[in-house]
Amino acid sequence: MNEAQTEIAETILGGEEKARLYRMALLLAWITIFYNMAEGLVSISFGMEDETLALFGFGVDSFVEVVSGIGIWHMVRRIRRRPDDDPDTFERTALRITGGAFYLLTGGLVLTAAYNLLSGHRPETTFWGIVVSSISIVTMWLLIRAKVKVGRGLSSDAILADANCTKTCLYLSFVLLAASAGYELTGIGGLDAVGAAAIAVFAFREGREAFEKAEGKGCCCCEGH
Repeated sequence: MNEAQTEIAETILGGEEKARLYRMALLLAWITIFYNMAEGLVSISFGMEDETLALFGFGVDSFVEVVSGIGIWHMVRRIRRRPDDDPDTFERTALRITGGAFYLLTGGLVLTAAYNLLSGHRPETTFWGIVVSSISIVTMWLLIRAKVKVGRGLSSDAILADANCTKTCLYLSFVLLAASAGYELTGIGGLDAVGAAAIAVFAFREGREAFEKAEGKGCCCCEGH
C-alpha cells in the first residue's frame, strides 16, 4: 500500500471512529434523560410518602435535568452536523426553561426548609434517600467517565463541559446521602432540612449558569443528574 492509499485508509478509519463516538454521545444523552426520569419519579414518590424534603427536592431536580438533557441531546446532533455553529434557538430556549425551573425549585426548597426547621418537622425515614443517592453516585461516576472519554475522542469542548456539569449531579447525590444517612444515624430532623437547603444552593447555581449559557456567556453544557 502506497502513501496515498495509506492516508485514504486512515481518513476512512478516522471517519468511522468519529461516527461511532457521536453515536455513543447520543446514547449517553438518552441514558441520562431516561435515568433522570426514573430517578425523579422514585425520589418524589418516596419523598412525599416519607415526608423527606431533601429526597423530594432531589427528585424535582432530576425532572428539571430531563429538560436540560434534551437540550444536550439536541446539541450533540447539531455539533455532529455543524461543529462550528453557535447554540441555536432550541438550545437557548431549553436552557432558559431549565434556568427558570431551577430558580423556582430554589425558592420552594428554601421556604419549605425554613418552615421545617422552625416547626421541628421530622421525616418518617430517610432510608430511601440513602438507596437513591448511592445508586446515583455510581451512575453519575460512570456517566462522567464515559462522557470524558467521548469528549476527548472527539476533541469536543462542549461534550467535555457537559461531562464536567455532570459532576454537579454527583455532588448533589453526596449531599443527599450525607443528609439521609445523618438523620438515620442521629435522628436529628433538622438534617433533612439542611440537606434540602444545600440542594437549593446547587439548584440556584445551575439556574444561573443555564441563563448565562443561553445568553452565550458560557459553553453549552449543563447535564444532568
